[in-house]
Amino acid sequence: MPIGQLAQVLREANPAADPRLLIGPQTVDDAGVVLLGEAEGVGAGARVALVQTVDYFPPVLDDPYLYGAVAAANALSDVYAMGGRPVSALNLAGFPKDFAPDWIREIFRGGFDKVREAGAVLAGGHTVQGPEPLFGFAVTGVVDPERVVGNAGARPGDVLFLTKPLGMGSLTTGGKRGVAAPELVRQAAEVMATLNGRAAEAMGTVDAHACTDVTGFGLVGHARNIALASEVTLRFELQDLPLVDGALDLARDGVVSGGSNRSRAAIGAEVLVEDGADAARVAIAFDAETSGGLLIAVAPDDAPRLREALAARDVPACRVGHVVERTAHAIELVGGTPA
Repeated sequence: MPIGQLAQVLREANPAADPRLLIGPQTVDDAGVVLLGEAEGVGAGARVALVQTVDYFPPVLDDPYLYGAVAAANALSDVYAMGGRPVSALNLAGFPKDFAPDWIREIFRGGFDKVREAGAVLAGGHTVQGPEPLFGFAVTGVVDPERVVGNAGARPGDVLFLTKPLGMGSLTTGGKRGVAAPELVRQAAEVMATLNGRAAEAMGTVDAHACTDVTGFGLVGHARNIALASEVTLRFELQDLPLVDGALDLARDGVVSGGSNRSRAAIGAEVLVEDGADAARVAIAFDAETSGGLLIAVAPDDAPRLREALAARDVPACRVGHVVERTAHAIELVGGTPA
């Protein structure tokens, strides 16, 4: 569902307040966080909250094993983005009646392997027949309620880090159109299938103010959720955005997913694009990502420690911008003039 339409639906639904719900749909966070207490069987004084999320989507890759792995990594990422640790997962799957059994087996195998890699338990699932393949997971994790990282805590002056390159929309779209080199699509798939667990561990070593994972709403869409929830503006330096190999050339040829134009149509009025900015980099910033990295906001004093913690875990530590006082726009895309 387009991000603007989703936000309106959530505002209208407006579920009744419950003190156990630490983070719900109003801030468009990556997952819900529910505090457990004595009524739920948790001993007095214990500090534990559930992180709950669900995510599934149609194939973005031709390789069935990698499709399953990426779908699982994408669902697990929501728990990591909240500062949590995945504990269990329920599989959600739908396949056409005549879908090849070998492909179904490989999709399941890829997804289940990632769940195990995350240290979570596969607790069951539900499968239906439908017109197109759909695959994903409902994931439950745990987090110390004092260590939850959501959308609403970013502060002016914070530094923004991104832990995976952008451009998956261009590579997956290019792969479907046959205009992207297979080896580049494969490299992008491996990035998408990489868990964000180590990035979350690194984030846990500092006092992160806000975090989101960059997935279907793209960098701009997810950053906009932080900006609105925190009542600030996120300013990105386009030339500093890390891009997966081949993405920029494809974007310059107009190869981006349909999500780029949909996102721009839905929330473009909330985004300032500096005059002269590279149109291809702007398109990638708006484009949908699949199983992207964590976008983390930290105080300037914590930025060196976060960079070191990420590097120590072999996670990219890309400084991509900073947070400023709220301006007329939620997001500002600056710099990045074409070479």
